Parts: sequence; C-alpha cells; structure tokens
Amino acid sequence: MQCDRPGVVMVAARASPFLPPRPAISGRAGQLHVGSPLMPQHRPGRCPPPPSVAAVEPSTTDDQELARLAEEYGYLKIGKEFPKGVTLSDIVKSLPPEVMELDHAKSWRAVGLTLSAVAGSLGLVALAPWYLLPFAWFLAGTAATGMFVVGHDCGHRSFHRNNLVEDVVGTVMMAPLIYPFEPWRIKHNAHHAHTNKLEEDTAWHPIRPGQFEKSSPAWQWSLRLMLGSPLKCFTSIAHWAMLHFNINLYTEKQRPRVLVSWAAVAAFVVLGFPAIIANLGWGGFVKFWLMPWLGYHFWMSTFTVVHHTAPHIPFKDAKDWNAAEAQLAGSVHCNYPAWVDTLTHDIAWHVPHHVCAKIPWYNLRAATESLRENWGVYMTEANFNWRMMKSIFTELHVYDKEKNYIPIDHAKPEKFFTVQRKILPNSM
Repeated sequence: MQCDRPGVVMVAARASPFLPPRPAISGRAGQLHVGSPLMPQHRPGRCPPPPSVAAVEPSTTDDQELARLAEEYGYLKIGKEFPKGVTLSDIVKSLPPEVMELDHAKSWRAVGLTLSAVAGSLGLVALAPWYLLPFAWFLAGTAATGMFVVGHDCGHRSFHRNNLVEDVVGTVMMAPLIYPFEPWRIKHNAHHAHTNKLEEDTAWHPIRPGQFEKSSPAWQWSLRLMLGSPLKCFTSIAHWAMLHFNINLYTEKQRPRVLVSWAAVAAFVVLGFPAIIANLGWGGFVKFWLMPWLGYHFWMSTFTVVHHTAPHIPFKDAKDWNAAEAQLAGSVHCNYPAWVDTLTHDIAWHVPHHVCAKIPWYNLRAATESLRENWGVYMTEANFNWRMMKSIFTELHVYDKEKNYIPIDHAKPEKFFTVQRKILPNSM
C-alpha cells in the first residue's frame, strides 16, 4: 500500500472472540495524544507529514484478560480492541517526518554488508566439518535473506531516489534467489493494500471454510503437512512457485517488466547453475546454493506467518476490512536475536513498514518506538518462541468468522496434530 493514499473511513470493528467485550468509554482519562507540532514541507512521493492528529481514547478492555491471553498464546502483549474513527492517515501523520527520509549511504552499506555476509558464510560452508554444516547453512540462508530485504526496499521505493537504480539493484539482488523482482513487487504491493483481507491478501491467508473437506485426500495431506506442522516455515516456496511465474496473473501493461525480471532469473539459472555444477559438482550445488536457499525460505516463511498470524487477529471480508486496523493492530512485532536483525536489515520490525511501506529499513526502529508511544496499546508484540509457533502450527488453520481460526481437526482430533501438541515445546 502507498502512504499517500487518503484516509479510509473506519467501520465498526468486530470484537474478537479471544478478547472480552469492549465496554463504553467514559471520561477522558488515559487519552492517547498523537501528532507532532513541527513538520517540514511534504516531499512528493513520500509519506505526508501531519498537520494535526486528534487525540484518541484507547479501549478499556480488561488488561488482566489481555495479559492472560498473551501468556496463553506466547505473546508479550496483545493489543486492545482497535477504536472506531481512526484512519491509516491518522497513524501515518503521527510518525516523525525524519523516519521517511532516505539515506543513500545507509542503503549502499546494506548492500555491502549483505554481500560480505553471504561471501563469508559461504566460506564457512566450505570450511565447516560435516557436523557443523547445518549451522553454516542456516547462517548463509540468513545472510541471503538480506539480499531479499535490499530488493524489498527497492520494490517499495525506499532504497534510492532514482527508481531505475532501485529496479536494477532489486533485480540483481533477488536473481540469485530465483526470485523475479517485478512479479514479486506487484504481488507484494497487493499484500500491503489488502493485508489480512480474506480473499485479496496475496501473502498468506487461512484455509477457507469447506476448502479442506472438498479437497482430494492427497491435497488434504499436503495441507496438513505444509500448514499444520513446522514445515509451515517453508511454505514460501509454494508461494514463490505459484504466484511469480504465471504470466496470466499480470496485466498487459505489467508484462514487459515481468519478462525482464524473468530474464534476469533465467540468466542466473542458465549461467550460474552450470558454473556451480561444473566447478563443484552436484554435491557442491546442494551444499553452496540449495541448502542456503532453503535457509532463506525458512526466514521468508517465518517472518510472513509470524507477522500476520495470531489467534486474536482476524482476517476479514472486504466489506468489514479497515486499513488502519489491519496495518497497525493486524501486524505483529516479533523480537529475534540481534544477529538475525543485523543480517536481515530489521525486516522483523514490521509494524511501521505496514503503516507506511516507504519507511526505509534503517528507520524502522525509530518508527516502531513512535508507534509504541502513540498507539502501543493496540499493538501485539512477542519474542520468537516455541509456544507462539506451536499455536501457529497446530491450531491456526481454517478461517472461522466467530473464532478467527479453527484447527483442521476441530471436528474430530487427529493423531497428526495431537502428537505435535504433546511433543512440541511450549516454552516462551
């Protein structure tokens, strides 16, 4: 989504069944004041600075109940019910203007860090004894995720003021991942425009009611494995294959740029893969490209699922959907180890990125702190932990209008899930 879109009129938010009913608000105690009195002139193409933002009163939802639910599901905090009358424009206007500013030096330093990290981690793969290879592969996959994040900022026009530079850098950085830049950019922008909208969100959404039952036994088991187990942390591979290489998914106007991205990916496959195999053999191809690529997809899948999947955060039909609620309250902030944040350029500081996709990665922390100060009572936060992931793996499968999610085996327990519920760790 673009930050300079007009504010969307708020519709009444449906209370989540995981939250207590919201009582009527009385008085002005605990008002949340947002806005900044000093704002520079708006620069075209960037998020507009706010002239002023009205004070918003937070919900008086029972704090103890929210804390109990957060503990039960593995979160540090669960946000209160999102208030009526708040628009996405209100939230964007509350951000300090400096978080929108581009710094070309920081952008290029990210490229240098990522290329150095990829080269260094592949060196470790070459030197590591067999029993340390999984760790070296995981490090290399994390470093490779930085290549995607650089391309990600290029796609959101938050890398450089020159769009041609962004197109070239994005295409080059994503080609070794066999990720075509332009098809990804188009579908990813649709994800931002329709975050947590049941039919339109292109990143991830629950299984539709009745979809599982109508599927063949083979497809049902595919859904169990890919959406109902730790393999969910690799489902971006299916997303990559299904959405980015079908020309029929793109308009006539989009197709020339899509073909250029496909050509870049094809060039790496045609030139890069044979070169790797010729010099290192098929074993070297698996060791130096395939395994780090799988590590990259672990983070690609995990970031996406964690950011947008929680028992109390609903997907909604278009008629009930609201941009402000979906982008702020419908995106989860998750803390990962510092080395992961460094190699992936803070992509996990994700809530401000959904509030305004033009914020460059190096300003996401400052933007997060601003959102916490002004809107923090509505935000959900977590540390990356087993309890949260166990719930995502074993419970959050099928869309349910009243409960948000129900598990695939909601009607009759299945051993495939009951065993996981017993053996997967429950630690925070």
